[in-house]
Amino acid sequence: MAINFLYPEYEIVRKESRCIACRACENQCAHGAHEFLADKGVMTCDESKCVNCHRCVCICPTRALKIVKSGNAYKQNANWGQRTVDELYRQADSGGVLLSSMGNPQNYPVYFDKILLNASQVTNPSIDPLREPMETRCALGAKPHRIERDKKGNIKNNLPPQLKLSMPILFSAMSYGSISYNAHESLARAAQELGIYYNTGEGGLHEDFYKYGKNTVVQVASGRFGVHSGYLNAGAAVEIKMGQGAKPGIGGHLPGTKIVGDIARTRMIPEGTDAISPAPHHDIYSIEDLRQLVYSLKEATDYKLPVIVKIAAVHNITAIASGIARSGADIIAIDGFRGGTGAAPTRIRDHVGIPIELALASVDKRLRDEGIRDNVSLVVGGSIRSSADIVKAVALGADAVYIASAALLALGCHLCRSCQTGKCNWGIATQIPQLTKRLNPDIGCKRLVNLLSAWKHEIQEMMGGMGINSIEALKGNRLMLRGIGLNERELAVLGIKHAGE
Repeated sequence: MAINFLYPEYEIVRKESRCIACRACENQCAHGAHEFLADKGVMTCDESKCVNCHRCVCICPTRALKIVKSGNAYKQNANWGQRTVDELYRQADSGGVLLSSMGNPQNYPVYFDKILLNASQVTNPSIDPLREPMETRCALGAKPHRIERDKKGNIKNNLPPQLKLSMPILFSAMSYGSISYNAHESLARAAQELGIYYNTGEGGLHEDFYKYGKNTVVQVASGRFGVHSGYLNAGAAVEIKMGQGAKPGIGGHLPGTKIVGDIARTRMIPEGTDAISPAPHHDIYSIEDLRQLVYSLKEATDYKLPVIVKIAAVHNITAIASGIARSGADIIAIDGFRGGTGAAPTRIRDHVGIPIELALASVDKRLRDEGIRDNVSLVVGGSIRSSADIVKAVALGADAVYIASAALLALGCHLCRSCQTGKCNWGIATQIPQLTKRLNPDIGCKRLVNLLSAWKHEIQEMMGGMGINSIEALKGNRLMLRGIGLNERELAVLGIKHAGE
């Protein structure tokens, strides 16, 4: 018999005095961690199957369950930590590449947490957002370099196509197939109600969601799944996905087990076939090639829609962004290395890319120095966790932010990091009907609206405290930021002073 070197990462603690053997935990766990022993009339568990999604804990009517980190430990070794050893055992057993879901969990610095906001006191009085005008609306797209007037002195409307948002937030790309129909519906309906946009991801647009087109960003990725003329013209903007923060330089892969029914039809591929997006676009090997695709998409949409180019935050991000700003793109979306994903090679997710805060500050400065900042808007993502992160991102130079993991958390995600199994107990990252129905789109939409409405209010409060009454006045205003616990080089890259200066 083979030896199993891996001890379960989590332990299920069941308080027998409270457990009524209702079997709710057994019925709710898609991973089969709970089982009812009929001969003994008691519940038992197989902790090796537990992913710590907390579905059973939340469902248990008597609060008889909790999940704790396993106390099993290897001999302490600063170089060979327990996670490192466990991953080595897994690869020695399987011979395969390690896959992980969601964002980078490593203990790298989170620069948003080392940046403080300014507040007004006397000479520049604060503003009360409940009683005074406070503007959170913004428009994404290229801006003209000067105002033009006709012979009568009237201002000419020379503004290129824009995305108009009620607040500087969009729902980031998550494809139909990687997340469920109900999750997509929740995002689409919330975007419509909030006056913002959601992104289809690279899996096409389900026919039921064309009605949300005015609040939809349609994505074109290297696999071109679901891309056709009707799809391109169904949205309010088109995004070319060159890369994403969780796996820079890596393509996408949706297993054939998820390519069923509507997903296969939406992606325009046969059922049961793997949907593999190549790492590169095979028609893009230069900025000139990218420019060709940008204008092909503009031509296909009659120049009525802005074109976004999404890239991962990598070491030479400033040069890349400079080229994109000259390619004809209207918006650049930059995804930091903490960005979430349904599945990525663990080593890529944890070791490739750079923090979004540093990438954003560097790109904004480069484009300003070159006099082309108005050519494009900047949207950033990669673990935007709160309204404070948004305010700091805008002050560092962003026009708006993408959120994805935060939106999924609002829908019930517990970051159990098992999306790649397709057995999401919360009905989000799954296509199994009995699991999908656990996410009610009515409730999901309401929770998303609640979250972003709360964030909008907090953004107004923070802006008011700074004495700023519009997002535009905050954008790139780094005087409103101070660093704490950062070295001189980090402060220089961010373009901010240290607290106390």
